[in-house]
Amino acid sequence: MEKLRLGVNIDHVATVRNARGSAYPDPLRAAKLAEEFGADGITAHLREDRRHISDADIDGLMAGLSVPLNLEMAATAEMQDIALRHKPHAVCIVPEKREERTTEGGLDVAQDESRLADFIAPLREAGCRVSLFIGADPAQVEASARIGAAVVELHTGAYCDFHAEGRFAARDEELERLRDMAAHAHSLGLEVHAGHGLTYDTVQPIAAFPQVMELNIGHFLIGEAIFRGLGPAMQEMRRLMDAARG
Repeated sequence: MEKLRLGVNIDHVATVRNARGSAYPDPLRAAKLAEEFGADGITAHLREDRRHISDADIDGLMAGLSVPLNLEMAATAEMQDIALRHKPHAVCIVPEKREERTTEGGLDVAQDESRLADFIAPLREAGCRVSLFIGADPAQVEASARIGAAVVELHTGAYCDFHAEGRFAARDEELERLRDMAAHAHSLGLEVHAGHGLTYDTVQPIAAFPQVMELNIGHFLIGEAIFRGLGPAMQEMRRLMDAARG
């Protein structure tokens, strides 16, 4: 089975930095450390309100990384312009609301199919791999394939929340939906990624899906780095992923 890639999201290094309005800690330094410890890619979400990652961070990441950058962003004209200027390896389109703490749910591609098709076309032409962040819903998977996305990233947040709340029957039902949608997306020619809320306790069932090629994990790894250091935190995640894959 093909090795599962680990993308490390460094957004919350910027959250800590911005809490003091200073230049420390530097997200680029964290990204380069993650690269040193075997990250297959770095993810950064440039939000419209710039609550964590900044435009200067994206400039630095594009200039300083040797692994691919996955730029998460909303489907707005401003973000499209930024992506077309930088041309990162990958662009992941996510839903975004100003009042949310973190991304809540996936895109409604099926209801916004025409606009999203027009939005991603120039990104594809510029050479970016376009990913759509969606829930485990066949209508969203099928719409993503129709509009020409290369990748879907399945939102694992509900699965992780159910686990944390001890709602194990609901967790298992959501896991089954994710498993079915990974297989369905793969059958339609989409590359399958997954992420949101994954921890040491929840990663292995997702990592075991043979169709999933990449996991993007951020908040947990940055939090765990406080106690272990980023390198050891990543190494433990990598160990669990590889064990599930094997």
